[in-house]
Amino acid sequence: MTTQSLAAPPPDSGLEQITGPSTNGIIQMLRQRRNLFEQARLNEQRYGPVHVLNMFGTKWVAACGPNAAETILMNKAKAFANGPGWSPLIGNFFDRGLMLLDFEEHRHHRTIMQQAFTPTVLKGYLQELQPIVARHIAALPVGSVEDGNPVPIYQHLKKMTLDVALEVFLGAKLPRPEADRINAAFIACLRASGAILRRPLPGSRWSKGVRGRRVLEEFLVERIDHARGSETADLLSVMCHAESGDGHRFSDQDIVDHMIFLLMAAHDTTTTTLANMVYYTAKTPRWQDRARAQSMELNIDLSFEDLSRLTDVELVFKEASRLCPPTPLEPRRAVKDTEVCGYFVPKGTLIFVPTNVNHRRAEIWRDPEIFDPERFTKERAEDKVHRLAWAPFGAGIHKCIGLYFAQYEIKAVMHHLLRGYEWSVPPEYEMRIDISALPAPVDSLPITLSKL
Repeated sequence: MTTQSLAAPPPDSGLEQITGPSTNGIIQMLRQRRNLFEQARLNEQRYGPVHVLNMFGTKWVAACGPNAAETILMNKAKAFANGPGWSPLIGNFFDRGLMLLDFEEHRHHRTIMQQAFTPTVLKGYLQELQPIVARHIAALPVGSVEDGNPVPIYQHLKKMTLDVALEVFLGAKLPRPEADRINAAFIACLRASGAILRRPLPGSRWSKGVRGRRVLEEFLVERIDHARGSETADLLSVMCHAESGDGHRFSDQDIVDHMIFLLMAAHDTTTTTLANMVYYTAKTPRWQDRARAQSMELNIDLSFEDLSRLTDVELVFKEASRLCPPTPLEPRRAVKDTEVCGYFVPKGTLIFVPTNVNHRRAEIWRDPEIFDPERFTKERAEDKVHRLAWAPFGAGIHKCIGLYFAQYEIKAVMHHLLRGYEWSVPPEYEMRIDISALPAPVDSLPITLSKL
């Protein structure tokens, strides 16, 4: 196999030069999508933990392991920027979302947005989302894989989390066809972000993504004027009225950009995590039973204090998001010459932390391919081996701003689901994940679902 390399390190620096396979980028990406973890292990074995790959028509550096993750995500030397790293992947469709801003601009925008995620506001969101969750869970169909009538649970979860995002964040209860139209626009944007062919050819993922972004912008612009004149507690209204200490408020375009990104993150990454929790508790019924027993001890409507009592749901959540992190990689661009784990990283380098691969490193996780929620208990605490051993929601100043909202929603959904149903999959079933965008089950996760 032929090798490529990045710029040589300065003389006497003691740093190593980054190398990697020079195989055609399309071939490399297809290999990764066919067997991601095996390909990642082979590349690291051959070229070291920091190596260069050809992806999306350019060179990207994979920086593997928790030490590399800490250097890049904590970014103490301010050597890496988020926006120029994410933009080649999602910038056309989620431009100027909070995750794509950097340094002082990021701090300024995050300070304003944080007013929509204070503990008091989050407690209000919890109460608002539960009736929506209850409505969707009660309406779930029952069906059996064995009878040829399985329930594609991913589809139902996605509709529910979108409705939660729309009603809690926008105060908008949409007719099903309109909600489905908005959902399709988000899906188009996400699929375009992972497209290998990145040109707006007719019928291509890219052109569908461009149309999807336009649908989302028009949808939000129609609602901003009303939100600015409203005193409701939904996220859109909060963002319309929030201001910095010097009186600065978001422009309409700021709000559109932030809301598109937040709505995507609030329903798509949450759906991914929920689907994995359903899958693994179907494969290991004892964990489903353990979690259900705790939920049965609580009222159907969760109080804020109840959330901490769902300890088994918490363990399942952590392990499911270890095995399939909702954001599988964290891209950045080097804004100056720097180093990562002894390798020379030239200014302008596109680099990423492969969170999904880091979550399966055998030197950190015992039997890393096995679903084992007890690895997160205080007695074992495998996630405490390194501060970046487990990082499904990022780290540092760009850590997901909606993390706590997502956790509240996930616990509420699982609580209602556990109290109302039991579910299973055939012993031989293995869920296959489409990693061409954010991870999602290829077959929408068909399960046997029955009421208790």
